Amino acid sequence: MLFRNLLIALTLSGLAACAPQIPDSGQGVGFDNSPEAQRARDEALARSRIDAQQPQTVLPPAAPVSSGPLDATGIGAGAGAVPGSAAATAAETQRILVETRPELGSQLPATEAPASPVTLTPQRPAASGASEVGISDENDFGAVAERETIESDAARLQENAAQFEVIAPEALPERTGNEGPNIVAYALQTSNPVGQRVYSRSSLGAASRAARNCAQYASPDKAQMDFLSRGGPERDAKGLDPDGDGYACSWDPRPFRRASQG
Repeated sequence: MLFRNLLIALTLSGLAACAPQIPDSGQGVGFDNSPEAQRARDEALARSRIDAQQPQTVLPPAAPVSSGPLDATGIGAGAGAVPGSAAATAAETQRILVETRPELGSQLPATEAPASPVTLTPQRPAASGASEVGISDENDFGAVAERETIESDAARLQENAAQFEVIAPEALPERTGNEGPNIVAYALQTSNPVGQRVYSRSSLGAASRAARNCAQYASPDKAQMDFLSRGGPERDAKGLDPDGDGYACSWDPRPFRRASQG
């Protein structure tokens, strides 16, 4: 029994010696959590934040030395021009035109930049045969004062006044009497409201007959004119005025009455 217990104890001791070391999770794996190491990490983090807030200065690439001719500014045109310069812009514009519009790109000299727009004034007119188009300076008080005077203003006003043509009013044409009944005059001669019976009418099938016959006219005015020309308002040959108020097909005289009153 004693020998067996001793053998078990030796076996357990051997297994414990062979067991791997388990790191302390509080210390972290592969990290030094000492106060000095933590302080060093904080200082490095603070320095990185300061560096990130400072603007970064990016130097432009060195301009290549031009082997071609120099322009008026002393900078070579074409491939040797400084990026962003007028010569470089002209060269790039020509390259694009040659690729997209050969008929236009071939017309530009290789070392000539596109001409800048010119504002034309009366003191600086376009050259004869030129196609330059400028912007008017009529709102520039100084420019206008240089070329205009009180006398020139008066002459211009007189010239503008001479262009006006005054047309005198003429009398309205006389009615020949062939235009049919005057419904405006009839509206002003009557005073009874719409729907008030003034003349006797037959009531047998009057509503359906009026609806059928009124549909033949383009407007109530046309119906009223035909109604008056056929003996209305006393007679209603076509049944256009079933209620006997003297107004055919719902014609209304009130707009004409209001117009005469102003």
